[in-house]
Amino acid sequence: MSEPFVTRSDILSWGRVVRAPQRVATPRFRDELDKLLGAANGASLLPIGLRRSYGDSCLNDTGDLIDMSRVDRFIAFDPAQGILRAEAGTSFSEILRLIVPHGWFLPVTPGTRFVTLGGAIANDVHGKNHHRAGTFGRHVRALGLLRSDRGHLTLTPESDAALFASTIGGLGLTGIIEWAEIALVKTDSSSLEVETIPFENLDAFWSLADASTEKFEHTVAWVDCLSRGESLGRGIFSRGNWTPYGFHDAHDDKTWKRVVADAPEFLLNPLSIGAFNELYYRLHAGRPHTKLQHYVPFFYPLDAIHGWNRLYGRSGLLQYQCLVPRATEREAIRALLEEIAKEGQASFLAVLKTFGDVPASGLFSFPRAGTTLALDFPNRGAATLALLTRLDAIVRDAGGALYPAKDGRISREMFRLSFPRWQEFEKDPAMSSDFWRRVSA
Repeated sequence: MSEPFVTRSDILSWGRVVRAPQRVATPRFRDELDKLLGAANGASLLPIGLRRSYGDSCLNDTGDLIDMSRVDRFIAFDPAQGILRAEAGTSFSEILRLIVPHGWFLPVTPGTRFVTLGGAIANDVHGKNHHRAGTFGRHVRALGLLRSDRGHLTLTPESDAALFASTIGGLGLTGIIEWAEIALVKTDSSSLEVETIPFENLDAFWSLADASTEKFEHTVAWVDCLSRGESLGRGIFSRGNWTPYGFHDAHDDKTWKRVVADAPEFLLNPLSIGAFNELYYRLHAGRPHTKLQHYVPFFYPLDAIHGWNRLYGRSGLLQYQCLVPRATEREAIRALLEEIAKEGQASFLAVLKTFGDVPASGLFSFPRAGTTLALDFPNRGAATLALLTRLDAIVRDAGGALYPAKDGRISREMFRLSFPRWQEFEKDPAMSSDFWRRVSA
């Protein structure tokens, strides 16, 4: 039998900062997984999907990776009840292509459809409808988990509540998710009626957010992270609902642009980012307008550019996503944006959104009632890391949290403050990752 794990240098997270070789096995069938557990030869294991995590939670440079992206078959679909069971490597893109023509949609989706079902569970992803639907894990009815110490298990929220809660948002560290069954949501069409509203500062954002959560299922805002003074936090607010009429047209995965090489790093500098932000705001700064949008440009605008992360150059990018609770959100978000604007390092991709109080299902689930700020930073080494450390202090003092799926440098202390129930985590003894070794040491 040939060695199933092959050393590869092309396995990177979406941030493309860590470039260590990884030993990877790529099974095609679930019945190969038991053998892979036995072939690890004492090294730690980590199941991975399409690696859209930005940091190092999907890397394991001192152990082995199991790439689940080809274990991607549909097991059962009930188009009358909206129940889907599929293998863990099935992508959201393929799920949508199956369910949308039948009038169903994913209950929760992140900003890319190129994530796997297992990865969505392992990171307990959230979307623009968090204030209504909560996180993805709330819609998981059952899942199959293979553990090194307990074998094949079927978990439901009722059958093994502790291990289920550890697996939802557990970053692949509780075992190998083999399959999952999820409840879908019914839609009357594949399009949304989307209202786009410019706002001039943070106070205007809060007013819009407060006025939108009751009437709109999906809300999100782009913010100009380099604006200052009276314009601090200006941006574009988007809110939408599914239209009650129209067709159920699924997408295809053709992209109209492809980044084929790393961009020169000097292209992303404070002047170019500032100019882009000014232009983007001015283009939308007229009167609010409403339009009909297919789900792809609304939920997945960046998926139109294949490999857009290469625009940050070979050094990659660091994304920073934090959450601050309601009691401190206004002061903390203002302080964060002031620090970012002063430094001038961030990019044109900055998102501000309020989270609802729908309880999450996982111990390490990131969303909770409050406001989240997410933005990308070109990796400039020590200067960028120093800025992120200053942002950490603001979040920590506000009683907030960081999102492990987006962060490649969270400290042990910050992780434990973000997830105070970390000691209840039921980790598989054979699983580990670069991320886990950092926060558990």
